[in-house]
Amino acid sequence: MQPETLPLFPLNTVLFPGGPLPLRVFETRYLDMVGRGLKEHTPFGVVLILSGSEADTAPAVADIGTSARVVDFDTLPDGLLGITCIGERRFRLTRRWQQSDGLNLADVDYLPEDAPHPLPAELSHLGELLREVLPRLGGAYAHVDGRYDDASWVSNRWAEILPLTPAERLDLLRLDDPLARLQQVAAWSERQPPAAGV
Repeated sequence: MQPETLPLFPLNTVLFPGGPLPLRVFETRYLDMVGRGLKEHTPFGVVLILSGSEADTAPAVADIGTSARVVDFDTLPDGLLGITCIGERRFRLTRRWQQSDGLNLADVDYLPEDAPHPLPAELSHLGELLREVLPRLGGAYAHVDGRYDDASWVSNRWAEILPLTPAERLDLLRLDDPLARLQQVAAWSERQPPAAGV
């Protein structure tokens, strides 16, 4: 299978499939990337920065990330472009390079998508609690379709809203088994309450 080429948006966050990502976009390289994506209906890749900053031209990034697609955009009160994206598919970087405008590109291999799996009865409370929590988190989840009985979907939403470190979130993104991811977030959910926002 041929790798797919994606423009990359390195961030200090981990995006999960099916999850929302609101962004303020102001750098020319990313404004151009978003414009192209909207025009051509193509995704971009979100990868966690391991060292460096979002303003760096070539920060060190994780070798695994998630493709994202813009689902809404608006001009923010400060005049910047605000976009809302939804995570789509996990991928692994195979090669990375940079365009002359500073935009990072990468060849990626998409990882297998999680198969639908019913939420185990002993963890059904995690789905029910999400039904209560997500509406309180504001507009970011307005574009997210709820699948409160699916183990993968529930584990990904908890991975987003629990107050975890970026490294812990990255470890969860690396897990190919949605039930293993669910067991891990269940263990972490017992040690701390969900974050007030995302």
